[in-house]
Amino acid sequence: MQKLVRHLQQKKEAALARHGLKLWEYEILWRLRSAGEPYRMAPTRLAQGLGVHPATLTNRLDRLQLAGLITREHAPEDRRSLLVGLTPQGAATWAAVIDDQREAEATLLAPLAEKELGHLAALLRVVALAVEEDGPPLMPHVD
Repeated sequence: MQKLVRHLQQKKEAALARHGLKLWEYEILWRLRSAGEPYRMAPTRLAQGLGVHPATLTNRLDRLQLAGLITREHAPEDRRSLLVGLTPQGAATWAAVIDDQREAEATLLAPLAEKELGHLAALLRVVALAVEEDGPPLMPHVD
């Protein structure tokens, strides 16, 4: 199992490098994307979800905004609040990395027949639910 995880991690790192992203940049884009349309959230919620200190996040958001991957806007319902959002370029960059990851996973699983893929998905679902019982969800919670 560890060798498969390492293999997929290497593919992910290669995809990130191809698209000029660091892992922390991808994680921020992924977290915003997982929030659902319009792909925005408050910086405090983003920092909590990523498990980083707000000051660290501010520095990272500065870099992503300078790269044109995110925006920071005042919340329409409360101008004192700020929202971080994906730009079209940020969404496209995230999608390109995800496409590369899907391709790597498809290549890895290509030897399996459709029925075997169904069995694998069901078994992995059982494992994922068991892991979530003992800790945080594997996927971000969308409000």
